[in-house]
Amino acid sequence: MIRLALLAAPVLLAGCATTTTEMSEPVRIGADGACDASDAQAMLGMTASAEVGAQLLEATGARTLRWAPPRSAMTMDFRPDRLTVSYDDDMKIDRISCG
Repeated sequence: MIRLALLAAPVLLAGCATTTTEMSEPVRIGADGACDASDAQAMLGMTASAEVGAQLLEATGARTLRWAPPRSAMTMDFRPDRLTVSYDDDMKIDRISCG
């Protein structure tokens, strides 16, 4: 039993690893469902909620909203119609970007 636990430990601990990814500045893209996060920057520091998410979608023109909790992994694919909103442990929005 101990042997099995020792073999499984590296796999289980790998899920706890913290990684950082440098995100680009908000991008400004044209119409037709594409995201433009420049006007939404005024909402930095607000508490993340469904209501704020709806306001962010309306302000940016994005079709999709992706919440980015602290210390979570995110795909690196770029979607011009997606808004990504990062928040900290206190649920305060600290980054708003398109992609």
